[in-house]
Amino acid sequence: MPTPSAEITLTTSRTLGLVAIASGEKYAQANQALAEAGFSRLLNGAHTASLADSQAARRTASALMHRAHEHGATIITSPRPYLGDIGTEIAARLPGTWSAELEIYSHPLWQEDLWYGLWEAGEIHHALQDHRIPFASVLKNGTGTELLLVERPGHRSGYLLGALTDHEKEDVRDDPATPRSVVLPADPGLAAYAITHTFLPAYRRALHQRDLNTVLSALERIREEHQTLQAIKDSGRFSDGVPLGDSRLIASLEQDFADHAWLSFHDVLEHAPLLLTRCRPAATSWPEDAAALTRLREALAHSQDAWNEWNGLRHELYSIRRTLPAHEWSQVRGQLGLAVLSAIETWLADSEAFERQARAAVPGGPAALSAPSPRLLTTRPAPAPAPRVAAARR
Repeated sequence: MPTPSAEITLTTSRTLGLVAIASGEKYAQANQALAEAGFSRLLNGAHTASLADSQAARRTASALMHRAHEHGATIITSPRPYLGDIGTEIAARLPGTWSAELEIYSHPLWQEDLWYGLWEAGEIHHALQDHRIPFASVLKNGTGTELLLVERPGHRSGYLLGALTDHEKEDVRDDPATPRSVVLPADPGLAAYAITHTFLPAYRRALHQRDLNTVLSALERIREEHQTLQAIKDSGRFSDGVPLGDSRLIASLEQDFADHAWLSFHDVLEHAPLLLTRCRPAATSWPEDAAALTRLREALAHSQDAWNEWNGLRHELYSIRRTLPAHEWSQVRGQLGLAVLSAIETWLADSEAFERQARAAVPGGPAALSAPSPRLLTTRPAPAPAPRVAAARR
């Protein structure tokens, strides 16, 4: 079994001076060595020592060598500048308002948490899987976009960038919508240019496709249960052929359907509005879909009260740190589902038009990932487009 390690990575910053980051199974010993050597600890967990006074800096470096030896810590000198500075410099050059925050994964197990949030199956995923990544810079734009920036393992320069998400993902190895990581040059200006003109457009297309898949999957779940309910009501028998026996069971079945339908329809209420804003029927081969999209927007508007009630109820329950019993939650969902039943039926009826228009509205114009996914197509296939070429727009 390998001996538990304690490592100190040294790098330099134009504003902070000498920066030291402790890592390894025994990272606490490395932190102790840094503190005893006179380093100051930042809020993010990194340690710094000024380089303004050359004699003082040499004394600090000498003290660190001795303290590191006493605590069994290995010192690694990095040829790269401090990643916290690089992240900030890149963020300052991106369109909009971005910030960068250095995260430190002192214990090797901590970096494994990134796997669940990383929306990627390429080089940056393999880097986290096969290499020790003690720190990374997370770039945020304040509207939900988070990007992971790491030093490229096995190279003396360059960086890897991938997207982070807290949304439930498809298998990133098979999902064509996954935004692939990119290799960035060492120069922050060139790196920001690559992010702006290559990565972010692909990321926006991936978000569009992910949200579309979420809505279509929700509608398919609802459609299946809705068809089952309608078959029972029309035949007066359960799916196994047993007669209902009591007409009052219909009301109970409708309540159960409304409960389950709400669980899926709230995905539609959450993700469909933004998708609809991008749809431009007049610029596609199906301008007649405009009427269907109007009905869908009106259905969402009529569902707004139920959506607000749901979010308010969840917030209230979380704030007082308790939850309703399962059967009471079911009743609440059932009431909300019944309140939006007409909206649900509208979305089921007009889902073909929505899917056509949303696929034509992929940000950035036509792309391979705008093609339908066989697993997510609505039950009834969309009709073939007219011969003329669609003038796709955002």
